[in-house]
Amino acid sequence: MALTDEQLERYSRHITLKEIGVRGQKKLLSSRILIIGAGGLGSPAAMYLAAAGVGTIGIADSDKVELSNLQRQIIHTTEDIGKSKAASAEDTINALNPDVTVNTYEIRVNSTNILDLIKDYDFIIDGTDNFAAKFLINDACVLAKKPFSHAGILRFTGQLMTCVPDKSPCYRCIFEAPPPKDTVPTCREAGVIGAMAGIIGTMQALEAIKYITGQGELLTGFMLTFDGLKNEWRKIKLPERVKHCAVCGEHPAITVPVDFEETECELCKE
Repeated sequence: MALTDEQLERYSRHITLKEIGVRGQKKLLSSRILIIGAGGLGSPAAMYLAAAGVGTIGIADSDKVELSNLQRQIIHTTEDIGKSKAASAEDTINALNPDVTVNTYEIRVNSTNILDLIKDYDFIIDGTDNFAAKFLINDACVLAKKPFSHAGILRFTGQLMTCVPDKSPCYRCIFEAPPPKDTVPTCREAGVIGAMAGIIGTMQALEAIKYITGQGELLTGFMLTFDGLKNEWRKIKLPERVKHCAVCGEHPAITVPVDFEETECELCKE
């Protein structure tokens, strides 16, 4: 496909980059990225992916916009309170870039629908707020061979990693199982600085763009952490794929997605 004059202008700063150029921009325009969770992490990720010209963006979220969301979930506005988060995100993306097709899924993602949900997408972004969802996304993406970005935030800290199945350790290789209920603080209890969602969510968008265009080094095999109070980044080398991992190991015990009891993540969007 040939880029229109309007697209050449809109994406001119991408096209100027030797790592992207016209060819890379065409890859973005042809790509399909699913964001599960239109909250603190999903909001900036969705907006930067839309601005970048990702051709199709899926938004999966069953919640409605609440006043307390607006401190960090920047894809929503005061006028959106009470509206479906997926619909609110779609409106913002449509206003930002008409090149983008938005697919909305106003559903609670679970073991019965996740494989069908992710099957047509090139890259998955985990913007969820609880361990049950994070393990479910990990397991489904590994089983379906879908690359994905995990991230979480709490107080003034954040973390992210990228998993490419068969090429890097998965989330379950690092965190074997969800923690017992009520053993970790939630962001509702401990708080989170809103800007941290922007920092980490935008990094997730960058990982997706690098994967689609085939440029740079992904956070595969690494956990990147950020301490906002100290302005310190740490890139932590992760263990190799764990042979006894329940989903990607040599003898996997998990062969289909499984629902876990929901416990809010200590590094989350809420």
